[in-house]
Amino acid sequence: MADEAALSITGVSKDFATPEGEVVHALDDVSLQISDGSFTVLLGPSGCGKTTLLRCIAGLESPDAGEIRLKGERIDDVPVWKRRVNTVFQSYALFPHMTVAQNIAFGLEMDKVDKREIERRVGESLEMVRLPGMGARKPAQLSGGQQQRVALARALAKDPAVLLLDEPLSALDLKLRRGMQTELKRLQRETSITFVLVTHDQGEAMAMGDQVAVFDSGRIVQLGSPEDVYLRPRTAFVADFIGEANIVSATREGGVLTIAGLGATPPEALANPEAPETGPVSLAIRPESIVLRESDQGAGVVTDVTFTGGDIHVDLELASQRLVVRVPSHGARPPARGSRVDPELLPGSLRILAGQ
Repeated sequence: MADEAALSITGVSKDFATPEGEVVHALDDVSLQISDGSFTVLLGPSGCGKTTLLRCIAGLESPDAGEIRLKGERIDDVPVWKRRVNTVFQSYALFPHMTVAQNIAFGLEMDKVDKREIERRVGESLEMVRLPGMGARKPAQLSGGQQQRVALARALAKDPAVLLLDEPLSALDLKLRRGMQTELKRLQRETSITFVLVTHDQGEAMAMGDQVAVFDSGRIVQLGSPEDVYLRPRTAFVADFIGEANIVSATREGGVLTIAGLGATPPEALANPEAPETGPVSLAIRPESIVLRESDQGAGVVTDVTFTGGDIHVDLELASQRLVVRVPSHGARPPARGSRVDPELLPGSLRILAGQ
């Protein structure tokens, strides 16, 4: 991945007025560097600001403050059609009366590209998205996944510096969506175009991004690799939103961490020992980081057991707290509902969260 910034977003803010006269801070002083040739994911719940930022990059919204630069040149005051940025939308936005080839060629024709060059790019784009020979079909003659590929081909044919993807896979079923995730990663690697994807799907973000920007209430609350935001969440929001997490209360005195129902925890269980050494704290524990040992005198009681396919989810009541534990379905027999167990924490399983 190159070090040059394809996109440089600095101090971008955007407010919207509601019909009731209130002001919504959709973006609040957002800054983000996106490396050239990278795959960046903007992740967060509905209304967190991720799509607003994408629209500001595309030119569909104008920021109230801050600036956006593409390859060093400021673009937040440049018209949409003059930006080397293309967007693929959730709805595909294909022209139903046009053939696949005509849909792909449309933007190139508007740019007055030579006819032979258009034919070449259309053919290359169809090959790239693995739809050769389908140029004569109409969108209605294609599956949802094929229509999404045509939308991608249309965007890639214009050779954008940055490709923006606004929830492009959300209309597809689970199996097809996973296949398209692989295809998008392949296209990004083969073209070396900078991709920026908006999604609320945590699994999608983990599977696709080189870096993930987690949004909450108009701000980026954590930025890092998928491994970083999953294994090293900084706040309870990030820990709870990315995957599944147990958020539990504990106390720390003189460096000793005590969890209600578990007592003092082994030092090796703590992932960030540099956290404050005294006072109440909140901890994040991933469900797969807990091992259950059945014992008649166990500290926890199993309240429910749910088979989910590859995993079994075990709900555990521990003193005044509840835990969810995930165990492989092909491993040892899970504990029965109502049985008593002792939870054991794997090394590095506990992370003290900020904001206490």
